[in-house]
Amino acid sequence: MQTPGNTAEMSGIFWLASYPKSGNTWLRTFLMNYRRDEGQPCDINELNTGMIASSRIWVDDVCGFDTADLRQDEIENLRPEVYRWTSTEAETGFHKIHDAYRITVSGRPLVDDVATRGAIYVIRNPLDVAPSYANHRGCSIDDAISHMANPDYALARSDRALSDQLLQFMGTWSHHVTSWVDAPDLNLLTLRYEDMHADPVGTFGKVVRFLDMEQDEERLGRAIAFSQFEVVAAQEAQSGFRERPARAERFFRKGQAGDWRTSLNEGQVSRIIRDHGTVMQRFGYLDQTGKPV
Repeated sequence: MQTPGNTAEMSGIFWLASYPKSGNTWLRTFLMNYRRDEGQPCDINELNTGMIASSRIWVDDVCGFDTADLRQDEIENLRPEVYRWTSTEAETGFHKIHDAYRITVSGRPLVDDVATRGAIYVIRNPLDVAPSYANHRGCSIDDAISHMANPDYALARSDRALSDQLLQFMGTWSHHVTSWVDAPDLNLLTLRYEDMHADPVGTFGKVVRFLDMEQDEERLGRAIAFSQFEVVAAQEAQSGFRERPARAERFFRKGQAGDWRTSLNEGQVSRIIRDHGTVMQRFGYLDQTGKPV
C-alpha cells in the first residue's frame, strides 16, 4: 500500500463541505479508497476521514467537559478553538461539514482560519437534492423544498433531547452555497456533483491535486471504481451503513444526476427555480432563459 502524499507531513484541516445529499459521502469514499490504495473497496462503515465538524464528542473531548449545559452561542464560540487545537496536535485531517460558512458571534470564522488548510465544496443541482433529501429526512418532497428555502433552517436545533450533533445552521440552499464559494480568503475547490458523474477522472483528479496528495493514474482509477454507487449500495444492502438515519429506508438511494425529471412534478420544479434560480444559473443548472439544463 502506498502512503498518502504531502498532506501527512503537514498539519491543518481540509473541510469536505456540502449541503446534505450533495455528494459528500461519495467524496469521502473516494478519498478513503485513494489513500488506502488497496485491492478491494474500503468498508463504507470505516470512512475514517475524521469526525464531522458538528460532533459533540469532538468538542467535548478537546474541551475536557460536557457542553450539554452551555448555550448555543457559547458552544459556537468554542468550535473554532477546538479546530485550532486539533490542527496543531495532529496531521492533516479531512473533516465533513454541513454547516454553512459563517462568522461566530465572537467575530471569528466557524472554521478557524489558522486551523483550515482548505475546503472542498460539493454542489448538486437543487432539483436533485430535494427528492434525495426528502428520503434522507423521512419527509415529503414538498417539506424538503420548504426546508431548502427557509433562511432559518438548521440541523440538530431541538433542545428536547441531547443529541450527539451540535446545532448546524444551514439557511437556504442558495445561502449555503454562496456562504462557502464566496467566503473571503478561503482556499477552496468547488466541485459539481454532475461533473463527478460526467468526468470522474478529471474531477477527482482535481481533488487529488488540491489536497497535495501523490498523483497516480492507476490509483485514481481504482479509487473511482471502488467508490461507484453500485459498489457502496451493495455494501449497504449487505452490511448496513452506520450513517443512515433511522427514518430513511436506505442511505444510498439512486446516486443519479437528473433524477428530478421523474421525481418532481411541475409545481415543485417551479418552486425550486423560484427560490434558487440565481444561484442555479450561476452554476449552470439553468440556461439563460431560466429553463433547467
